Amino acid sequence: MFTFFISIIALVLGYVFYGKLVERVFGIEPERKTPALTRTDGVDYVPLPAWRIFLIQFLNIAGLGPIFGAILGIFYGPAAFLWIVLGSIFAGGVHDYMAGMMSIRKDGASLPEIVGSELGMPIRQFMRLLSVVLLVLLTTNFMTSPATLLANLCGGSEVNSIFTTQMFWLVVIFAYYALATILPIDKLIGRFYPIFGALLLFMGIGIAFVMVGWHSGDMLELTDGLQNRQTNDLPLFPMMFVSIACGAISGFHGTQSPLMARCCTSERQGRHIFYGAMIAEGILALIWAAAAGSFRFPDAEGNACLTIQEFATIHQGENVAALVINVISRSWLGIVGGIIAIIGVISASVTSGDTALRSARLIIADFMHLEQKSIGKRLIISLPLFAIVFGMSFVDYNIVWRYFAWTNQTLAVFTLWAATVWLYKQEHSTSMRYRFGYLLTLIPALFMTMVSSSYILIAPEGLHLSHSLYPLGYGIAAAITLALLIIFAVWTRKFNQTADKVKIRQ
Repeated sequence: MFTFFISIIALVLGYVFYGKLVERVFGIEPERKTPALTRTDGVDYVPLPAWRIFLIQFLNIAGLGPIFGAILGIFYGPAAFLWIVLGSIFAGGVHDYMAGMMSIRKDGASLPEIVGSELGMPIRQFMRLLSVVLLVLLTTNFMTSPATLLANLCGGSEVNSIFTTQMFWLVVIFAYYALATILPIDKLIGRFYPIFGALLLFMGIGIAFVMVGWHSGDMLELTDGLQNRQTNDLPLFPMMFVSIACGAISGFHGTQSPLMARCCTSERQGRHIFYGAMIAEGILALIWAAAAGSFRFPDAEGNACLTIQEFATIHQGENVAALVINVISRSWLGIVGGIIAIIGVISASVTSGDTALRSARLIIADFMHLEQKSIGKRLIISLPLFAIVFGMSFVDYNIVWRYFAWTNQTLAVFTLWAATVWLYKQEHSTSMRYRFGYLLTLIPALFMTMVSSSYILIAPEGLHLSHSLYPLGYGIAAAITLALLIIFAVWTRKFNQTADKVKIRQ
């Protein structure tokens, strides 16, 4: 319990102090008019109250990632707590804040346009493709998982009814996604998110209350050791750092922050909305990681004695994270409370899937230079997306999730590098920025480059190097990371030389 409470306190203090530092380094201009005020169109650029924007941003990013990811991450042991806390404060919060604030400064631009404007046209084109692929994969994930949970909630295979079939709920969720993608942001998303938010908060608070009150003695502690407890023989680094994506840092968040950047009415709101939502998500991830790690699952005879690793071994080939949520919620919160908690998890995933599809529409619209005020132009982009997503929903969930996880973290790498370049330019073109402020994004950019590079070499869905070749994989990843650092250093030298020449001319 000590580790859990210290982790929560650390996240809150991170928001108060480190979040403020990030805001100062960025250099907000409260009097500058935001895109919501200068480009109001009643569809995507819609001024909204700050509390509502925060809630939408939180629900956008707090899909299955901080819940499923945290559950999968705790397989590796108490080290998961460290990554959730440190990742949220020093990587995820900074990443989300910079993506949102750079979008505000760039007139509400989507993520590929933001990154491309700093890293060049080839990267812009690659980011356009990577972002849309990520969002399609994520939307597919966030259709199949809640559809499975809803079918189980209605009785599963034990009851012969249309409501217990995954296909029925896939169609229902897909229909909602279609409406949320097409309609103005304040008509559906803006109205229903407070309800979904209440369910999500109930779920998190309820699980935490029961866990601390009745199961604190079973909670994992850092003093138990940071050794890898995963039973599949995969290394803790980088596997855990990709498994726990949305609960620490997620490239998907970078695609969502521009959605809310188009609704902010002041740059002063940025820290509360973008950095604050990431910290709130980190707290949610901590709750589920601690719960999954402390819970004792039933064996074949119904005895509560299995660890999460043993439970997963019995249920190989199934969606273990969904089963864990179902078992814990019903056991700790009772039938009614468990149902509400499961609905909270479902709403979390659904409210990320809808905005993921909406974000994909806007990215394609920016690329094709198609205005989105008219519903016809929205449908031109949306209909092909709908067909792809629905078709992908029939692909094995575990395969889709694996490729989503790596694509997700790779997207975060590009966003952090773009933010580093932007901060460096700002620092050396004005006198109001902190010296070496770009280190706030450079350090996590280097770390995540190492994570993503080594993952694609070691993971089963990548090159799947054998255990004896892990050192080679880490060496190649380190070489890639060092190469990017050298490229950045060379660029800074050329940038400084150009800036000096300009100053001399002036």
